[in-house]
Amino acid sequence: MLGSYISAAVSQGPGCLSLRCPDPSCSAIVLQGMINKLGKHEDKEKYARFALRAYVESRKKTKWCPAPDCTCAVEFVSDVNYDVSCNCTFRFCWNCTEEAHRPVNCETVSKWILKNSAESENMNWILANSKPCPKCQRPIEKNQGCMHMTCTPPCKFEFCWLCLGSWVEHGERTGGFYACNRYESAKKEGVYDEAEARRERAKHSLERYMHYYERWASNQTSRQKAIADLQKAEKEQLAKLTDIYGIPETQLKFIIEAWSQIIECRRVLQWTYAYGYYLEDKVKSGFFEYLQGEAESGLERLHQCAEKDLLAFLPFSKHDTTEDHPSPAEFGEFRVKLAGLTSITRNYFENLVRALEDGLEDVQCAGEAATSSKATNSKKAGAKGKAAKKQPSRSSSDHSDDTWPCERCTFLNPSSADACTACDKQRY
Repeated sequence: MLGSYISAAVSQGPGCLSLRCPDPSCSAIVLQGMINKLGKHEDKEKYARFALRAYVESRKKTKWCPAPDCTCAVEFVSDVNYDVSCNCTFRFCWNCTEEAHRPVNCETVSKWILKNSAESENMNWILANSKPCPKCQRPIEKNQGCMHMTCTPPCKFEFCWLCLGSWVEHGERTGGFYACNRYESAKKEGVYDEAEARRERAKHSLERYMHYYERWASNQTSRQKAIADLQKAEKEQLAKLTDIYGIPETQLKFIIEAWSQIIECRRVLQWTYAYGYYLEDKVKSGFFEYLQGEAESGLERLHQCAEKDLLAFLPFSKHDTTEDHPSPAEFGEFRVKLAGLTSITRNYFENLVRALEDGLEDVQCAGEAATSSKATNSKKAGAKGKAAKKQPSRSSSDHSDDTWPCERCTFLNPSSADACTACDKQRY
């Protein structure tokens, strides 16, 4: 009888966690131990899930992983960075539970996601690429053909695309099918200035949004592809390299580290486009685009090395022999190159994230310093003073004669190398 009582309570949902003794005169709570002792197997499992969910949701430091099909809970143990990682490898922001989005804040992410799903850009597209029918006001798009337009049924109104006047009043005398004299004369008088300006603003706004959105989406796609490539490397490529070169898989982790870094950098680069879209300061915007361009170039070098250069060391077919592949010495050079690019790219992106999260303060400081310097020089030009002694110049390099730094990626190369080991840039 008590088993049926438990089954009925569990079937009604999480309320079974506050289940009490069925005797009206008894107020004792039925705990999980009693459920496990008297309940059916499926009732025990349901009750355990309800208890676990209640435990997780009652704690401020634990949350369910928002990844699809993931049943794990994550505990937050840091006070510095809101990005957390689940055992399923999904990374998300603890604050807003969206996918990890450094260097942009949660407010920017919320605005960007809303903009991508809102009707505002649809209205901009309609305004920029269509005109309303003069009779029924339904928006009509013209993508080719002459200026003679016919509205869709049931309206069927015929009009001129340029001046929006009735086509009955048009013909050879007004410019034929591909021009409109009425429109040109009215345009000179400024009749269409406001409408054209509004259409141009909408077009510019739409083009700017599409510029950032397409690149944001492109990096998202590239990141998903990189995740698939990482899984392929773990499941197939490492074992093949071990068979060819006799190197244990534990010593091939530099390939996995490279792909993991590519995935992380793609995520950062993806969100820099949302950052750039909402960046209004023109001075900072120019510097930001430079940093973003350098980040893209560095990431592409790493991505190409991990994706394409690695293929030279893998078998093309089942019949390949050891002699068909590059030598172990060449594989060692590849290892140094890939590990170097991974380290350089990681350092650059970490610095980029910090700079963007700080609001590109260096740009403002540099601007203030330049203004201060200009004012100081102006004062000195109008005043007499003693000539300052010329200080001997010092080299800023801190490397020895046995090495040289790459101008592109700053990697420290041996003096015997004619090209950078990390990025292949020629020394001279």
